[in-house]
Amino acid sequence: MSFSIPRNVPSFDNPQRQYENAAWGSSGRSRFPDSGNGYANGASEKIGGMFGTKGGLPMYKDKPYNYFASRRKAWFQRKRVLAGIGLLLLGLVYWLGILSPAGDSRIDWDERRERVKSAFKLSWGAYEKYAWGHDEYHPISKDGRQMVPNGMGWIIVDALDTLMLMNLTTQINHARQWISTNLTYDQDHDVNTFETTIRMLGGLLSAHYLSTTFPDMAPIPGIQGSSGEDLYLEKASDLADRLMGAYDSESGVPYASVNLHTGKGIVSHQDGGASSTAEATSLQLEMKYLAKLTGEKNYWDKAEKVMQVVDDNAMEDGLLPIFIYADRGTFRDNNIRLGSRGDSYYEYLIKQYLQTSKQEPIYSEMWDQALAGVRKHLITYSQPSNLTVLGERPMGLQSALAPKMDHLVCFMPGTIALGATGGRTVAEAKLEASWSKQQEEEMDLAKQLMKTCWGMYLDTPTGLAPEITHFEIYDPPKMMYDGVLQLPDVLSHSADAEWRKDYVIKPADAHNLQRPETVESLFYMWRITGDEVYREWGWEIFQSFMKYTAADGDAGFTSIDDVTVIPTSKRDNMESFWLAETLKYFYLLFGPTDILPLTDIVLNTEAHPFPRFELGKLFSTGWQRRPRDKSGKVLPVAREAPGKEGGDGKADPQVKVETVQVVATPATVGDTSTLVPKADVTGDA
Repeated sequence: MSFSIPRNVPSFDNPQRQYENAAWGSSGRSRFPDSGNGYANGASEKIGGMFGTKGGLPMYKDKPYNYFASRRKAWFQRKRVLAGIGLLLLGLVYWLGILSPAGDSRIDWDERRERVKSAFKLSWGAYEKYAWGHDEYHPISKDGRQMVPNGMGWIIVDALDTLMLMNLTTQINHARQWISTNLTYDQDHDVNTFETTIRMLGGLLSAHYLSTTFPDMAPIPGIQGSSGEDLYLEKASDLADRLMGAYDSESGVPYASVNLHTGKGIVSHQDGGASSTAEATSLQLEMKYLAKLTGEKNYWDKAEKVMQVVDDNAMEDGLLPIFIYADRGTFRDNNIRLGSRGDSYYEYLIKQYLQTSKQEPIYSEMWDQALAGVRKHLITYSQPSNLTVLGERPMGLQSALAPKMDHLVCFMPGTIALGATGGRTVAEAKLEASWSKQQEEEMDLAKQLMKTCWGMYLDTPTGLAPEITHFEIYDPPKMMYDGVLQLPDVLSHSADAEWRKDYVIKPADAHNLQRPETVESLFYMWRITGDEVYREWGWEIFQSFMKYTAADGDAGFTSIDDVTVIPTSKRDNMESFWLAETLKYFYLLFGPTDILPLTDIVLNTEAHPFPRFELGKLFSTGWQRRPRDKSGKVLPVAREAPGKEGGDGKADPQVKVETVQVVATPATVGDTSTLVPKADVTGDA
């Protein structure tokens, strides 16, 4: 399936279009005052183009893009007599999908990227027309809703950097005017601390970064570069100051919510009052970058303190339960997973290390420990095909493994690859003397998990993944820790392929929310390995989104209820991350590698790019990990020895510990060993 704008529809980038240079007296209203304008007709025509070739007939997701036909036509004219029959057979093979076009030099990735851009413009245009300024957009009912009385800019701010990357000057100007004249965060309303930070604060900061560092990217007349572009940073600083109250807990772990007007943090109304671990530990990239921009160390210190409190719990093998009490700084229950409420803690470990130009090795150490823990406790294999599965331990590491993967877990392949190479290509990383067997194994794991995530899409009739996938596994589970199993080289498209037996989709989990995680990892895997198969997988997924999630007319795209049923049932909601993440990652996946090079930037968990930077004199990590033994367990505080006091009355930190009883903590419960071997304790305990 492919789509394109018909030739008779003016380009949205054409300055001659009647709306291109229009000035809006009020940015608080849609720039499409009624449904009888030229835009609506153009959007309808664009929808028709999306679901057909330039000739008008639809193309299915397992068939290659139609420009193969045009190139075969030219070849046919040259070889008409000698190869007519052969061409016909070759064309049939391509149309049936028997031969994969992966790596084919005839693929025009720039054209595919433009199709992503067209999908974005359709989605954005529908939002502008039917729900402008609202935080939510409902493509089926064609209306919107506010999350707070005057709106948070939820969709507009989240999509700012995508607009810039796609050079959509008219649209970014409209968005900027709305932010300038309508957006205020001084509202007496509670908001989620994490979501507001990653989407709104992250969106404003990335818009500042792109508009000041790349002034030719969607330039706004009269406002270029740092000479006049302070709007986004001013809004970001104001919002961050209002979010600071969330960190005013006794432990320093942020409350789940905060009131934007009073700045008062609010305990979670669910989960026994505990905050989500991922949410509490996925604020650091944003706060650190803002601190670097403004010189306000308070942002930095608050964010770093959270990491210290979390790490001081000394959970086994670096794997954290998914809930933490903000007042106490201790974990609730033992549920360990890398899906919802756990995911981005691990993502931000390696990204914090890279954000500060590898000058905070503490986060690299924490990432290595956590990834080793994942490999030891959570990686198992499906059966009969031995696909790699990243499971869960709902009752703790000593309990049974649950063979379940949220779609959210599919961020891991890309993050593992990023951690292995630091954002360089594998070829570049292997030239370094530091390249090791560990990195080789991590890249292998990334590839294996990527294939499993791809299978979540390939297994369904729609070609779209469910929200949650379960797996058939061996009994007892075969763990990667005990040995790597051989998995299929290729997942066949055949409807009766054996690998499909490994996947289990339950009715309650079959919905698709336009999530970006698999496309995110495909982007990282393509950039780091250079293997075009990841782009081809992405192209198939993109086509499925176009075919099965489109709303009627010019209304854009929506979530769907069940990926296993055709025709699909629409959910009537376009998630903001459809614009901020999913389409952005498609656009980057199909684009050139010199746009936002991974060696120069980090992307937050909402796909907002921030630059890497040096710590400088003002900032430092500000905390140290408690000493651990070789197994990763925290060593006890050394008892003060007579005659060993220093000038400040404190015990000398250089203390020999012979044999010490370990106090039972969540990290040691279930461990039959109560003795710590001889060890040297150094530094702060």
